[in-house]
Amino acid sequence: MSAILEPPVRSEYERPPEPLRDVALERPLKGWERVWQHGWLRKGLLLAALALLWEAAARWQNNDLLLPTFLQTMRALWEGVASGELPGNVATSMGVLLQGYAAGVALAFVLTSLAISTRIGRDLLETLTSMFNPLPAIALLPLALLWFGLGRFSLIFVIVHSVLWPLALNTYAGFRGVPETLRMAGRNYGLGGLRLVLQILVPAALPAIVSGLKIGWAFAWRTLIAAELVFGATSGKGGLGWYIFQNRNELYTDKVFAGLALVILIGLLVENAVFRTIERVTVQRWGMQR
Repeated sequence: MSAILEPPVRSEYERPPEPLRDVALERPLKGWERVWQHGWLRKGLLLAALALLWEAAARWQNNDLLLPTFLQTMRALWEGVASGELPGNVATSMGVLLQGYAAGVALAFVLTSLAISTRIGRDLLETLTSMFNPLPAIALLPLALLWFGLGRFSLIFVIVHSVLWPLALNTYAGFRGVPETLRMAGRNYGLGGLRLVLQILVPAALPAIVSGLKIGWAFAWRTLIAAELVFGATSGKGGLGWYIFQNRNELYTDKVFAGLALVILIGLLVENAVFRTIERVTVQRWGMQR
């Protein structure tokens, strides 16, 4: 009978850890380095650098009618705010913008919910986005004037058009990118239709939805300003766009630049105070975005 083969017994031993000689330990950050980690500080310095370039270019141009200095623009902006003229124009614009933006978001959600649930809804969304997404919203302004007249509803109509299609495309792309395992898990819990969309698809596709909301906001804001220029020229009414148009006709270039600067400041405020906050408390907190 052959001998039973057994593996050799390996003697146990303990290896002492080697000293850390070649490993570079991370040094603590200095005071100015810790401050530099804040994004608001870096962005503020970039804005200050742009303001200095603007001031230098305007002084070199030396023509206030073509390019006022940064200080002149800020003075005109302060005077417009102190007089109450600019806050009233901004309130008018923001009221119209929020109504059109909310209507566009609601319609985009309905279309994408139908597209992700039914085949005919998917065909409808793909057809409509192919037709209307390349169409500039301001090109519909003459039709809006014919259908709704000179007023708030015409502005809301063009804003809805500018928000609806990019948001619907981004949301639909996010829904299609949801893994099938999540859909199956939702169905196993008895979810279907609107409940599946709200409880499974929307949280999973939230990065794409937030991106679509940001794009829709930018499109709506610039469409509103452009439409108000036309409405102000025809009816004498309007918000911030009308303020810019009126001062351009009267050759108050510093006030024109003040209105444009306020458009930019509102865009920065919404981007950093609203959308950044939404991203921080949702997709970044959930580990879905860096």
